[in-house]
Amino acid sequence: MEIKILGPGCARCKATSEALEKVIQSRGIQAQLTKVEDMREIVSYGVLSTPGVVIDGKVVHTGSVPTREMIEGWLAAKH
Repeated sequence: MEIKILGPGCARCKATSEALEKVIQSRGIQAQLTKVEDMREIVSYGVLSTPGVVIDGKVVHTGSVPTREMIEGWLAAKH
């Protein structure tokens, strides 16, 4: 599973990254987590409000720090 966090490195982007890492580790999920800070690449996903989360090429969230429950739901849908 490939997960990308889209954002310029702001506090909300870092919080999103930390939340994703915690859920991935606690669930023992094999995932490649990548931070994308290039605005051209972020916009190429259609994301105008960061942070954004992309799982396996599909944008699943934008504009706020996702809750643990949201993250668990996305990952469960992929497993």
